[in-house]
Amino acid sequence: MKAIIRKYSGQGASQLIDAIEAHSAEVQSVIGSVKGVTYYALVRTADGGFTVTVCEDQAGIDESTQRAREWIAENAGEIGAAAPEVSAGDVVIQIG
Repeated sequence: MKAIIRKYSGQGASQLIDAIEAHSAEVQSVIGSVKGVTYYALVRTADGGFTVTVCEDQAGIDESTQRAREWIAENAGEIGAAAPEVSAGDVVIQIG
């Protein structure tokens, strides 16, 4: 299992999180249809937010990253939010 966290902060981050939340069904369809995705969450923070995606393998992580990038460019590119800070790695413990 692989996981990736995309942290959005700074100028435009809160507006980007608002846009993702407003289109939650579409985002769930776009990310949820990636082969091997087992978990996705959008989390709001005081200065923006982050997403967590867990996939069965690196191919799923790569595809989900590409789809997220494309969705933001097509649906929220005018917001001008900075690229996310990305952390990725192997899942070593999973509950649930």
